Amino acid sequence: MARKVTRREFLDTAVRTTAVITASRVGHSAALERPNILFILADDLGYGDLSCYGRPDYRTPVLDNLARQGMKFMSAYAAAPVCTPTRCAFVTGRYPQRLDVGLHEPLTDRDMDKGLPPDHPTVASLLQANGYDTALIGKWHLGWKPEFGPNRHGFQEFFGILSGAGDYFTHKSGSTASDLWENLAPIERVGYLTDLLSDRAAQFVARPRTKPFYLSLHYTAPHSPWEGPEDAAIGHTSHGAGPMTDGGSLKIYASMMKSMDTGIGRVLLALRRAKLERSTLVIFTSDNGGERYSYNWPFSFQKLYLWEGGIRVPAIVRWFGVTPAGRITEQPAITMDWTATILAVTGTPSDPSYALDGEDLMPVCKGARAIYDRTLFWRTQTHDAARVGNWKYLRESGNEHLFDLSIDPGEKADLRTARPETFERIKNQYVAWNARMLPKLQVV
Repeated sequence: MARKVTRREFLDTAVRTTAVITASRVGHSAALERPNILFILADDLGYGDLSCYGRPDYRTPVLDNLARQGMKFMSAYAAAPVCTPTRCAFVTGRYPQRLDVGLHEPLTDRDMDKGLPPDHPTVASLLQANGYDTALIGKWHLGWKPEFGPNRHGFQEFFGILSGAGDYFTHKSGSTASDLWENLAPIERVGYLTDLLSDRAAQFVARPRTKPFYLSLHYTAPHSPWEGPEDAAIGHTSHGAGPMTDGGSLKIYASMMKSMDTGIGRVLLALRRAKLERSTLVIFTSDNGGERYSYNWPFSFQKLYLWEGGIRVPAIVRWFGVTPAGRITEQPAITMDWTATILAVTGTPSDPSYALDGEDLMPVCKGARAIYDRTLFWRTQTHDAARVGNWKYLRESGNEHLFDLSIDPGEKADLRTARPETFERIKNQYVAWNARMLPKLQVV
């Protein structure tokens, strides 16, 4: 016959059970209190290509609203004026010149044996080890072989293209084969690529989950080929290498931009419906300056150059309840800073063997720290540049310049002769930095 449980024993058991359940819920809640991360990277988006940054001929209402809800950076930079090095910088949190893959401007079909080293820690691998669900939706461009791909570098899920660009309808990248992938398998899908990426991202953030997520949404827009969603109805003709240099119009570019803006709106709506809006840090930026149809005013030149037009990019940070709404900052920032910021806010330690080159900008985003001077460096095969405070050193085509960006953001007034001591000081800082990086590729 079973022994009768006394009232005291019943109450003690109930208290212990409640304590266990409460502890479990507290632990689960603590895990979810770490913010989700939505990092959105546009491709070849010029500094002024959002209407909130000055674009005059079309509107980007979703991203404009994101800027109103968060902080808009006016002095944000890409780590390079072309895609592969910048993507290397973000994924690793380090100057691209520290890795061989970061020296390629960009990776091409001739570089099939090149890629991000399989053993190098990434923002995704570090976050995954810290309990995050991780996914990359969109463009990779850091290597084609599986050992170089996103699934090998901490992304549990990948949906997108491995190459630098793809036809928006056929999803081909200059060859007969589609470059659309689901993890390690090539796949076929019908649809405009920007829409496919937006819809997959919205589905990802809407899933029920018990862990916080990190999603990198790397659009191919507005990179060429110049195709808007409506071009399918009239019969697009962009295939192979041609669309990288031919075609397009301001009207088509506007259509591509509005499609991306609308797609981001669907992703943000999915966040809201999942009640994750307030617990998600959203960062939006571009991988380099704009191309022929971009609006880069007041800056000079464009993609591929280290003049401001090639590296100055829009950047928006939103985190409800943490970043004040409607703020604008002149704080200088660079691609690797977003990596450092993401790791800091998620409590994710970096690998001490691979020191980060970026800085956590969340104190600035919160309004807890005033803007401060930065020392930043860039290098391509043909250009060198450094920004120290408001001074900009630039070498191009054998010519060296010094500009004061605080009064001359268009880099029109060369002060090299007028300020020789400043010129030499900043040039020497660049030389010292460059000596710590890998040498430039030897062009055969």
